[in-house]
Amino acid sequence: MRALSHADPPVDSYRLRLLDGLAAAITDKGYRDTTVADIVRHARTSKRTFYDQFGTKEDGFLELLRANNAALVERIATAVDPEAAWTDQIGQAVGAYVDHIASAPAITLSWIRELPALGTRARPLQREAMHALTELLIELSGSAGFQRAGLPRLTQPMAIILLGGLRELTALIVEDGRDIHEIYGPAVAASQAIMTANSAEQQPR
Repeated sequence: MRALSHADPPVDSYRLRLLDGLAAAITDKGYRDTTVADIVRHARTSKRTFYDQFGTKEDGFLELLRANNAALVERIATAVDPEAAWTDQIGQAVGAYVDHIASAPAITLSWIRELPALGTRARPLQREAMHALTELLIELSGSAGFQRAGLPRLTQPMAIILLGGLRELTALIVEDGRDIHEIYGPAVAASQAIMTANSAEQQPR
């Protein structure tokens, strides 16, 4: 997995190599068991170079996950055709999510299971990532395809419920070593159910 794409703003080449080295080390043994020595071995550089770029292993981990989440948001936004039928848009969004996870399942698992262990250091990133994803879902649900179906925009609580369930299912499938594409069917069904429930929730009483 490349931590950042060439479309991102210019980044020091050593920093990019180190983030890629961290991603490779996490894929090998998970974040907790990864050492700085593992990172620089994958990056083919030195510990001195690592500490020139990052104060701690945690600093690199947080930057890697921030870049990973930004890539996920971009991938989903790019994959969805706002003029398509709302059910098709859900399929496109879930498909993009699954493809992203399949490209680096260990990074996603470390995000869900290992990031929380960082405690207060993790919380700003967790909230930032959840905000970006919920705002994306709310924006997508306001597209022409959803409007034609008479569906209101997704609410923030509903978006959070959807994302929370999807993340846990993702973690369980990755932990069990199962095919990540198993997520697709249940995720599409849950998304459609939440959209229709959201519509009923906003009906006048």
